[in-house]
Amino acid sequence: MSEAHQNACAEWRIMLHGFVDGELDGVHAAQFEGHLATCESCRAEMERVGAVKKIIDQDGVRWRPPEALRSQVLSMLSFEQTAVASSLPRAHRPPFWRRAFDLSRQWSFIPSLAVLAASAFLFINTPSQTLILQDEIMASHVRSMMADHLTDVLTSDQHTVKPWFNGKIDFSPPVSDLTKDGFPLVGGRVDYIGGRAVAALVYRRHGHVINLFIWPTASGTQTTTERDGYNMVQWSDGGLTFWAISDVASGDLAEFERFFRSAERL
Repeated sequence: MSEAHQNACAEWRIMLHGFVDGELDGVHAAQFEGHLATCESCRAEMERVGAVKKIIDQDGVRWRPPEALRSQVLSMLSFEQTAVASSLPRAHRPPFWRRAFDLSRQWSFIPSLAVLAASAFLFINTPSQTLILQDEIMASHVRSMMADHLTDVLTSDQHTVKPWFNGKIDFSPPVSDLTKDGFPLVGGRVDYIGGRAVAALVYRRHGHVINLFIWPTASGTQTTTERDGYNMVQWSDGGLTFWAISDVASGDLAEFERFFRSAERL
């Protein structure tokens, strides 16, 4: 489209894209169709835009944002346009398509708004750090049983398990034997969760494995959750965080936490 035609058909050019996308109301669509009947350049431009749209709409050519994101962007644009127009006296308010044309000239505003809305969408739909951590814990728990690597030190003697960690991690995990409470100690190992080496104490409950992951952290609130058939409980104590995970009943895991927190430790 020539520069002269762009200047002559500026407002029609704005309507052209709305017409191709099927976004014009009946009145404006009829007006634009009438213009097309007399403007060869606009007809050629519409064919070009339509051809490009057909290519873009093909599967695999572009990522289609969720409808919710599109609606949010359009809502923000409509709100901004209405706010600007409403601030003027009615007699001085420009026609709808003049306002749309003015908005398109300030094109830098639209991409910024779209990026802002997209960022908000990604933020809302990005998994939280807690969910990512839970996924790592569950993966380590399952992997420890599938790869025959449940323990590095296989013993129920807490006096052997605790010193075994010396030099392997940068903290001293508390170790308790809960055999008398129905949770016998099996052993321990070093695991890797959340970007650091952690201690893993292994207990059993009626044949079920309980992995207790321990590492230093700031104190936090207690968490109890269920993920894919596994129960998890998290608590903090003495500058350490504890995550217990097992397929035992949630009541059994809560009982394990209570016994571990109240037991005498090395």
